[in-house]
Amino acid sequence: METFLLFNRYLHITAGFIGFFMAPAALFVRKGGAWHRRWGQIFFGAMVVAGSTAILAAGYYGATFLLLTGIFSLYLAGFGYRSLYLKSLARGGKAPLFDWATAGLGLVVFLGTLAYGLRVGNVPAAVFGGIGVMTAGRQLRGFARAGTWAREQWLLNHISGFLGSYVAAVSAFSATSLKFIPFPYNFLWPSVLGFPLIVWWQRRVRGKSMSNRMSSWQ
Repeated sequence: METFLLFNRYLHITAGFIGFFMAPAALFVRKGGAWHRRWGQIFFGAMVVAGSTAILAAGYYGATFLLLTGIFSLYLAGFGYRSLYLKSLARGGKAPLFDWATAGLGLVVFLGTLAYGLRVGNVPAAVFGGIGVMTAGRQLRGFARAGTWAREQWLLNHISGFLGSYVAAVSAFSATSLKFIPFPYNFLWPSVLGFPLIVWWQRRVRGKSMSNRMSSWQ
């Protein structure tokens, strides 16, 4: 068992290291281009491995919050990735049962995370749980309103999911490695920096989309 846990740890570190650099690489190349897709796919794969290995380790050692952080990061990475396949929801398509089930399960898990954080006074757990509840809830509401989506909604979800997953991964790294930052700030500083970036990027996308629509009307 110790050998497996050691292998799991090194695999987690390697995947986290790759993901740490792949997200910025995907952001700073032409969106939709070959390199953007390539770096994004590598980032997604790295987050799947990092999240899965974190869940295994946290489950074995009983590290409840790190377990929840791993689930949070993995869920958001999946949310960002699946958005690429849900563009038809802006044209009358319907979300597959898989996406309904995933979002529903996520809502249950994040409600539990929020309740856990409030019960034990764990601020980061409450914050991440609240964000997760809002994300999964908006997903389910969006699936129910398929056909009324804005054309760029899939892209907004893609940005939210991948960048949110990156923020969660950096939070977990900070909590386990940056010991000089006191709790709960070691968990929260990536969110303080990262989520305003997500909001800014989404507004930028909306602004470009509105500008393109206005140009097409002229």
